[in-house]
Amino acid sequence: MFHSRKKTVALLGLVACATLMGGVNSQALVQNCPQPRFTGKAPDDYYNRKSPLTAQLLDAKAGEKLYFDGATDRFSCATCHGSKGDGHGEMAKQYDPPPRNFSCPQAVNGVPDGHLFWIVRFGSPGTGMPAHKNFSDDQIWQLVAYVRGLAK
Repeated sequence: MFHSRKKTVALLGLVACATLMGGVNSQALVQNCPQPRFTGKAPDDYYNRKSPLTAQLLDAKAGEKLYFDGATDRFSCATCHGSKGDGHGEMAKQYDPPPRNFSCPQAVNGVPDGHLFWIVRFGSPGTGMPAHKNFSDDQIWQLVAYVRGLAK
């Protein structure tokens, strides 16, 4: 599931050539779904975690508020990942690899909650995803739930 950077570059080159030759649906490329993964596997103690927030405690509006307002004084998750979670936020073009497209089900389906938690908490080295150590555990779980909802 996790690709090396060399394999990804080679794959992107092949896709570009095929696109120029008319062999790839350009709509699929615009949607950028699925995207290659650059983040390694979270340590097992995070990877295997389950959200402690039950359906009664899970507040979809809290996750949405954090996504749009709560990351830092200057940037929100939406600044990079986009208001629809499609990876096309106002700063997205500054990053290589581009921000994750959460509207693509493959971006989050099959990825354990604990792994998503770990990425939010500690960031993703080699990408533009920063660590968010200012969020409480509950806030991160709210974000994980909100991001999962963007893929539906």
